[in-house]
Amino acid sequence: MQKISVIVPVYYNEGSLPLLFDRLRGVRDRLLERKMGLELIFVDDGSGDGSLTELVKIKQQWEGVKVIKLTRNFGAVKASKVGSQFVTGDCFTILAADLQDPPELIIEMVERWQAGAKYVICCRNGRGDPVVSRIFAYIYYRLLRMLVSKDFPYGGYDVALMDRAMLPYIQQSGKTIHTPLFLYWLGFRPEILYYNRQKRIHGSSRWTFSKKYISSLDVLLGFSVTPIRLISLVGVMVSLASFGYGISVIIGAILGRTGVRGFAALATLICFLLGLVIIMLGVIGEYLWRVFEEVNKRPEAVVEKIY
Repeated sequence: MQKISVIVPVYYNEGSLPLLFDRLRGVRDRLLERKMGLELIFVDDGSGDGSLTELVKIKQQWEGVKVIKLTRNFGAVKASKVGSQFVTGDCFTILAADLQDPPELIIEMVERWQAGAKYVICCRNGRGDPVVSRIFAYIYYRLLRMLVSKDFPYGGYDVALMDRAMLPYIQQSGKTIHTPLFLYWLGFRPEILYYNRQKRIHGSSRWTFSKKYISSLDVLLGFSVTPIRLISLVGVMVSLASFGYGISVIIGAILGRTGVRGFAALATLICFLLGLVIIMLGVIGEYLWRVFEEVNKRPEAVVEKIY
């Protein structure tokens, strides 16, 4: 029998885990009708609530469950990559534990996979998120399409089914890789399913604005050289403008038109240029930090215990 592995990163999901498990059991029964097995791989990403206790209960009820406990919170992407090391299925997917992405999507994705698709993504038609989150997502995905991948889905995606042939690429990817974009970048042509993302009911999201901002930088700077080229372009333009201004100053001095007037304009120009230089150095520093992250020998995540 063929089998699908479902990786579930868990972080403060004590309330939703029992309901998630019930729905996944329903998914398992429907998969068995299609002669498809189901393997569950839960990765506790340093949760501080009772998530691990709930996972142990789930493990006791179903032998086809693996529970991996990390020593601390390393982030959902790294937790998912740890889970990928334990995949034994013919295909696999990554599913959030908060039930905003319906587990029943697995059924539709498996049907596409059994029909021959190696890569199936679930794109969002709508979002049940707060207004501020939707505005941030709109800006982020427009920048993503403009700077990184012009074909990337407008609303993005989190849920995808991947053939086992794609597994080594994920396991060997870099430390700052954004998984959905990385999978899209690999070049496998996806089949697309559409769904409406549900509003979160249990618990509150730990996906804070600061984490979203850091993730955005990882994506835009980790997959695109455009920002550094924009810096070069801006530098050339500022240099030409400064050169033109210098010529005008020299001409004014020759004609005897120099004076104390214009100090405010000069001070404003200096402040603007210094600010521009600091921003440019910051972007260059972000690139250098990512190089450092890739070449150092620190592990991406540390496993404390495997159930």
